Amino acid sequence: MSPTAADVLQVLALVVALALVHRPLGDYMAAVYTSRRHLRAERWIYRCIGADPDAEMRWPAYLRGVLAFSVVSVLFLYLLQRVQNHLPGSLGFAAVTPQQAFNTAASFVANTNWQSYSGESTMGHVVQTGGLAVQNFVSAAVGIAVAIALVRGFARSRTGELGNFWSDLVRTTVRILLPIAFVAAVVLVACGAIENFAGWHEVTTVTGAHQAMPAGAVASQEAIKELGTNGGGYFNANSAHPFENPTAFTNLFEIFLILVIPFSLTRTFGKLVGSLKQGYAILAAMGVIWLVFTVLMTWSESAHPGAALQAAHGAMEGKEQRFGVGASSLFATSTTLTSTGAVDAFHSSFSAFGGGIAMLGMMLGEIAPGGTGSGLYGMLIMAVIAVFIAGLMVGRTPEYLGKKIGSRQIKYAACYILITPALVLVFTALSMALPTPIRSAANPGAHGFSEVLYAFTSAANNNGSAFAGLNANTDWFNTTTGLAMLLGRFLPMVFVLALAGSLAEQRPVPETAGTLRTEKPLFAGLLVGTVIIVTGLTYFPALALGPIAEGLS
Repeated sequence: MSPTAADVLQVLALVVALALVHRPLGDYMAAVYTSRRHLRAERWIYRCIGADPDAEMRWPAYLRGVLAFSVVSVLFLYLLQRVQNHLPGSLGFAAVTPQQAFNTAASFVANTNWQSYSGESTMGHVVQTGGLAVQNFVSAAVGIAVAIALVRGFARSRTGELGNFWSDLVRTTVRILLPIAFVAAVVLVACGAIENFAGWHEVTTVTGAHQAMPAGAVASQEAIKELGTNGGGYFNANSAHPFENPTAFTNLFEIFLILVIPFSLTRTFGKLVGSLKQGYAILAAMGVIWLVFTVLMTWSESAHPGAALQAAHGAMEGKEQRFGVGASSLFATSTTLTSTGAVDAFHSSFSAFGGGIAMLGMMLGEIAPGGTGSGLYGMLIMAVIAVFIAGLMVGRTPEYLGKKIGSRQIKYAACYILITPALVLVFTALSMALPTPIRSAANPGAHGFSEVLYAFTSAANNNGSAFAGLNANTDWFNTTTGLAMLLGRFLPMVFVLALAGSLAEQRPVPETAGTLRTEKPLFAGLLVGTVIIVTGLTYFPALALGPIAEGLS
């Protein structure tokens, strides 16, 4: 069964919407990070935290700010969950267990939003709004701040200063995330998402049975969950739940929210480095990968040889009727190519190759377009690798944006791309080798291996989506995925900021006839090839044991 005209039209509508906001939003974000003016609300925040927003930071100081803020955030969110039963609006829920509280705190601070629990039966109003929703804002802001610091490393010369972390954090939250999330929440409420602080209420199901359902500030959390590429759902069904995602329109709107900041940041990058064409080259590489993955996912979920699957016009198991195969495939591609983790269908129910495509999207490093900030700095790291490879092929010193890429810079980039695969493969191997963890997989054989591989791929890449066939609420998985999320988030940031500092210290290299033109389509193609080869092939043996083996069987 081929994709329908409606499937094609919704992709075109999404692309047009993203194109319309690309320039104004990208320019606005560039203005935010170059303005010397502080808003009154921002000055009040600086006084409260004791920060000087005008003090420039070198990369070690910037990193200390990132880590100190994140450590405090983990401790605060952990404590909030542990005392939940004493808080107002707890809905009668007990305190979250220590292992699960650690896992959840690590998850939301690392912008992963992996959930080994059912939100509607575990978290009360204060934890959901004062803990999880707050982290949805600030963890996204941390990622954007680090990306902007790396861009300043390319833009500046003969200085090691990368800006001020506290200023970048506050401005991102106050001037970018809060206004857009507010408008998005209003749109979701208007389309049927709920927003209140009521308690339990009884609903009648389609079969006439009665079910107790909790209410909550769902629309506001849903807005920043998608906008900040977070992904944690208020309900266990995530964006498949009608309270979070009521209609086909809201489904497309939420996909738009997931992609809008990561794609628009490429223009911000071009503005800050003084060459919009450089931003367009990065955008083109991201867009090509996203489009190819969308086509492959839609095809894999639409074309099936089985009579039952053909009668249903595709693999409808685990998918919502109001979305269908096309919208579910588009959502799955967008969420796994970003660090979002929101789902409107259960990926474990996808075809073997469809699940493998979702997994590969995360394995690429989620850089097409990636998470808020993390996608841009991840793609810029790959650009550094690409110009290094090009330099080796033509026998010239590699340069990017007027900066030499020497042994120091390439070591930082190499460490960045090796961290995540090491975490994924080591933790997956341990889980398969030990007798207790593997029992959590609901399926034997290749699919069971895929469930475990998907879990650690999602955790270490800070995605947060799940294959839905793995019982991850165990001491082993709560602890190991928590460690994978923290290490996968903050170790790469160390090398990103170190690279930024080393680039900012350099003198600009004048362009010559032999300089690789990194704003041309040729470089965008080289960058796509580098992403696929350098990162994708790292995981090929593991993919061969999981989704590829299952699909070929």
